[in-house]
Amino acid sequence: MQHATQRIQEIARRPSPAPRIQPIALHDGLLWMGSWETNHLYGVDPQSWTVKEDVAAPGQPYGIAPLGGALHVVVSLGGDEDDRYLFRFVPGRGFDASSQTPCPDMTGSHLASDGKQLFLGQMHNRRIVTLDDQAKIAREIPLPTRCGGFGFGPNGTLYMISADEEFEQLALATLDFDGKMNVLAPLEFGARSLAFDGSAWYTSDREAGYVVSFTI
Repeated sequence: MQHATQRIQEIARRPSPAPRIQPIALHDGLLWMGSWETNHLYGVDPQSWTVKEDVAAPGQPYGIAPLGGALHVVVSLGGDEDDRYLFRFVPGRGFDASSQTPCPDMTGSHLASDGKQLFLGQMHNRRIVTLDDQAKIAREIPLPTRCGGFGFGPNGTLYMISADEEFEQLALATLDFDGKMNVLAPLEFGARSLAFDGSAWYTSDREAGYVVSFTI
């Protein structure tokens, strides 16, 4: 891994609304999170840190991203194959069961959106793929390392949590669409998922039970 040249500045470290928070996304003023422990989604007010919505997911939530006025969620429905599906979720209305769509190769975890399309992380395939309207692969971005999450930051730049094979050394990095990575700063906790609110990042310190906001 490249040498990091910057440091992150933690703004807040607050208790997760449920254990083992994995995906995080911002939508309509709420911070949406999915728990691997409860298989629920939580809509949290980032100012008061109160849960405004608590919804059961169809399975274990792995990724979440806003697009087209709704949230799109990567869900594992369990079983020996651990197949992954995309679902459409509208706050206040719930999951649309008819939206269940297999992820390409039945695999995927972290999810992000640039406002036009979805980006799905497939860590075992060492790639991020962009999806068309039918959830088919439109483009592939090679991953130079393992990935603990990714999201779009200032100026539409794609950021990622870079990790070694054991997920022990984590760093915040930028990633070009050709797979070139630029390491920015070390992440000295078990960060998973990235969401940017226009001025600060949110991530989950999953196993410790915190949601962390930070700047670089």
